[in-house]
Amino acid sequence: MSNTKLAAPELANVEVHGITRHAFMARSAIAAGTVYGLATVGPFVREAMAQEGGGDVDILNFALTLEFLEAAFYDQALKEVGGLGGQTKEIATTLRDNENEHVDALTATINDLGGKPVKAPGVDFGAAFANEKSFLKTAQTFEDLGVSAYNGAAPAIESKEVLAAAGGIVQVEARHAAAIRFLRGEDITPAAFDEALEMQEVLDAAKPFIKP
Repeated sequence: MSNTKLAAPELANVEVHGITRHAFMARSAIAAGTVYGLATVGPFVREAMAQEGGGDVDILNFALTLEFLEAAFYDQALKEVGGLGGQTKEIATTLRDNENEHVDALTATINDLGGKPVKAPGVDFGAAFANEKSFLKTAQTFEDLGVSAYNGAAPAIESKEVLAAAGGIVQVEARHAAAIRFLRGEDITPAAFDEALEMQEVLDAAKPFIKP
């Protein structure tokens, strides 16, 4: 594995602690994105959801796990990254508040469906908070990860109402990604479409990174 060139090395040291299958899937999605890029996460999640067959509550709990990760990421960044620029700090605060609202909305929806919302997993973001540059790079990767994961899960959603709610969230996540790219001085839409590799390629490369 040492000879593998990582597509998203900023995610390589991110650790998600938890024993639920949703936490495991989050670790798996991060591992897939680390190795082969964020465009591979959608197909990975789509196939995983098809195999799980747990219905809309399971999908929402997976989405909730991702939102917990993002909310924790921005909350910790605002506390730990020294010298965030004024605009960067303002956008990070807005994104943190958005992610917390997503957490609340998903939790309420799961409860309405008679399900049990998962608890927030423990997270270690590695060196993401070393400085503003590393924070922004990891933030962009996390937002792209979220968009790809939502897109991958969407085909497995059965309820039109739940699908509409998820669609409302993923659009905001995409705007987050564009805002972070703007702060980094990059194109806000680098490509019209995402490309994906074969699922087995992703699984084979990601397996060494997936912790039980």
